[in-house]
Amino acid sequence: MAISSATSGWLSVLSRGATTPLFISKLKPPSQSCSKNKCHKNKSASKMKNDPHKLVPEEATLVKFQRRIGHEKLFSNGEGRNDETKPGRPQSEAFKSYRLQGKGNKGVIFNSKEQDVESGNLQDDTFLNAVVKVYCTHTAPNYSLPWQKQRQFTSTGSAFMIGDGKLLTNAHCVEHYTQVKVKRRGHDTKYVAKVLARGIECDIALLSVENKEFWEEVEPLRLGCLPHLQDSVTVVGYPLGGDTISVTKGVVSRIEVTSYAHGSSDLLGIQIDAAINPGNSGGPAFNDQGECIGVAFQVYRSDDVENIGYVIPTTVVSHFLEDYQRNGRYTGFPCLGVLLQKLENPALRTCLKVPSYEGVLVRKIEPTSDASNSMKEGDVIVSFDGVRVGSEGTVPFRTNERIAFRYLVSQKFAGDIAELGIIRSGTFMKVQVVLDPRVNLVPYHIEGDSPSYFIVAGLVFTPLSEPLIEGECKDTLGLRLLTKARYSMARFKEEQIVILSQVLANEVNIGYEDMSNHQVLKLNGIHIKNIHHLAHLADSCEHKYLVFEFEDNILIVLDREAATAASTRILKDYGIPSEKSSDLTVPYVEVTNENQIVNDHEFGDTPTSNSELGFEGILWV
Repeated sequence: MAISSATSGWLSVLSRGATTPLFISKLKPPSQSCSKNKCHKNKSASKMKNDPHKLVPEEATLVKFQRRIGHEKLFSNGEGRNDETKPGRPQSEAFKSYRLQGKGNKGVIFNSKEQDVESGNLQDDTFLNAVVKVYCTHTAPNYSLPWQKQRQFTSTGSAFMIGDGKLLTNAHCVEHYTQVKVKRRGHDTKYVAKVLARGIECDIALLSVENKEFWEEVEPLRLGCLPHLQDSVTVVGYPLGGDTISVTKGVVSRIEVTSYAHGSSDLLGIQIDAAINPGNSGGPAFNDQGECIGVAFQVYRSDDVENIGYVIPTTVVSHFLEDYQRNGRYTGFPCLGVLLQKLENPALRTCLKVPSYEGVLVRKIEPTSDASNSMKEGDVIVSFDGVRVGSEGTVPFRTNERIAFRYLVSQKFAGDIAELGIIRSGTFMKVQVVLDPRVNLVPYHIEGDSPSYFIVAGLVFTPLSEPLIEGECKDTLGLRLLTKARYSMARFKEEQIVILSQVLANEVNIGYEDMSNHQVLKLNGIHIKNIHHLAHLADSCEHKYLVFEFEDNILIVLDREAATAASTRILKDYGIPSEKSSDLTVPYVEVTNENQIVNDHEFGDTPTSNSELGFEGILWV
């Protein structure tokens, strides 16, 4: 099943709230914004009336943005106190039993105490007290004005206890958080929670609550095994429609590698038909034995389908937790860094000298992956760690089941070594590849609290990112730069596309004030590697002029001394605290040899994301 925002269906992350766009440009007057939105709706309604099954481009853009960010409803929550909570009670098992299971079920959390559960009567069991409500206050970055934040908003979601003073929820529930509080079922006291780790790709976050009262008289949940098709499943959480806990029931419909909307990644997912609504995010899904089989996190919405929800399985949850335990932080899921094509056609297999109905063709290799050191385009991968890869790009998965080859890669950890069996020009050989997280030239999420920026003489430079494209400048970015963002790969790990976001008008930059959203390629003849490199070149420049070269041979030339003198006045006039973000104040360290950088990116013939691909015979791994 292809899931894409450009079709009639889409994925939505499920924090509770309305669908008001989160990132609104602060540069547009309110009257212009309202007028544009009104016109936009009228055009969309007209097109939908003519063809009710067609999603117009304007709506497709909004839908894609919705699933990435998640829009929350503003509401107030009064603080309360739980009179039933009494100090001095002993710690419960919920505060002690969190640990990773040993040999045989590596990475699975368990509680040794058995819980007897009557099938079909889960809502009456006391272990549901381990499911809590999450109250989060978010303060998102302002990508048009990167030196400040947007207005804060609040949202609610769900979480559940796993022991040792820790809880699990979805990463999108605590995205851009400034404060997180949790409240137990049947209590009216909210407790402050600390975010220990956020896994963007897997949409999981680990929380902790230090207050011992929060953990009294409650048992943590046990993680069960991966379910089978048609197994009963019960989703528990705090969705829209009320303030108390909600229970919905269904069955497991499908288990396969699924597109994760929040992280734009492909990991194992469980499809269910139980109702999942905004606010269910982060809540557990149970089997009939009362074991948690996963975390509710997204739905598939379309006029043509209904009751399609998704749960993060315990295998992905355990990977996240073991990664955190190994490294003291979340390091991410690794990738192989290759674009593969299926080998279903007999003539294609014969041409590549593949003797059997197996293997996938390596079409492209990312320069930043270790695979570029040992593999070549045109190689055929026939095995991964001894597991045979079929001609459709699948591998064996349980009894009478097969699953996408990239599932095996997702079971590895960053830095692990995989042994691949390949056929090159008819000769079989084995190669070893170090697996690391993927390097995106245009990142899907911004690391840290705010995007990087650098201002010189009123010229505001910032790295290009997906939130910036989707929320601020998709309509004004230009086809060439948008194509580069979608089709180009990073040539080294620290590479960024740096754009001139806007020009803060001043007499020193007269004639340039209308420029925006252009990529800067060079400064005084030196190719720009990233935003930190640009700031370093500008600060260390001793030439009379600062000569910025942009795409399409556009030039900006500034007198260096005049630009330096004007910068202080411009910052004061526009109320900007600093000429650069805090991450650019540390000394710049050279990242790669200048000779390694070519003049400009060459566009590939394939998008760099599976969500952009229209042909199911080609997939990134």
